[in-house]
Amino acid sequence: MHIPDGFLDAKVIIAATALTVIGVGAAWRQTKKQLPQQQIPLLGLAAAFVFAAQMLNFPVAGGTSGHLLGAVLISVLLGPSAAIIVMTAVLVVQCFLFADGGVLALGANIFNMAVMGVLVGNAVYRIVLRILGGERGRIAAVAIASWGSVMTAALCCAGELAWSRTVPWLTVFPAMAGIHALIGVGEAVIVCLVITAIKKTRPELLTATSGPLPARTAATVIVYGAVIALGLVIFVSPFASTWPDGLETVAAKFGFDRQAVTHPVLPSLIPEYKFPGVDSIMFAKIAAGIAGVAVILLLVFFFSRRLKGKT
Repeated sequence: MHIPDGFLDAKVIIAATALTVIGVGAAWRQTKKQLPQQQIPLLGLAAAFVFAAQMLNFPVAGGTSGHLLGAVLISVLLGPSAAIIVMTAVLVVQCFLFADGGVLALGANIFNMAVMGVLVGNAVYRIVLRILGGERGRIAAVAIASWGSVMTAALCCAGELAWSRTVPWLTVFPAMAGIHALIGVGEAVIVCLVITAIKKTRPELLTATSGPLPARTAATVIVYGAVIALGLVIFVSPFASTWPDGLETVAAKFGFDRQAVTHPVLPSLIPEYKFPGVDSIMFAKIAAGIAGVAVILLLVFFFSRRLKGKT
């Protein structure tokens, strides 16, 4: 669902970027104020995991693929403000390192997936959990919220395309909604499986936002999480579906895919997840994934040091 440059006009880019600056700025202030010190390293782990998981496109109907968004997963574990920071870090690295989403459209992509995906998904999760209660209620809340976060991001994207007059609203709305309703089901299944696994192995993470984790627990989780992220990159990502994602399918169907800018505003170091100098497609993708995980960890480490200076 990463919008490339060329799909959105100037007014939409400016409006989306302004809303993103406001949303991410508020999330940064809340994270700095509320996130316990010992949970701060989990930001890097969460970002690395989401990045690795997003490389694993899964097939849906009609030759279209989808991938994990992760907005609800991270907001359940770390809270919505921290989730916005994590998702923003992932999207920034994807954009500048891999040309995954346009530089000019970065504000819109962050707004759709990091800000709106997190805020709406977290609100739905809290409402459903309050109504149903219990562990079964938690899983139901996670499933509904995960599906809703994908639909929210997709409909925001559709609105931006329509406002840019790239494609009419009555055309793009049902197309984006239909495809991403299916992708949202995949998101719900994946997030529910992850939350269930966490509940069985590290249940303290599901209540982490109410208090600090023990130092030993946090260190163990970080090590295991980093191993899982690298394992996904090395052993699973080379076999991810190569079918186009939901936005690419809609763009090709209605012909506005030709509007995508072929020469990016800023050249990326590893375009399209193909590590330069590596001839094998499989090993090139693995190398790109490892590089991405490393850069995200370094980026979040830098921001974590800023967070540790909170009062």
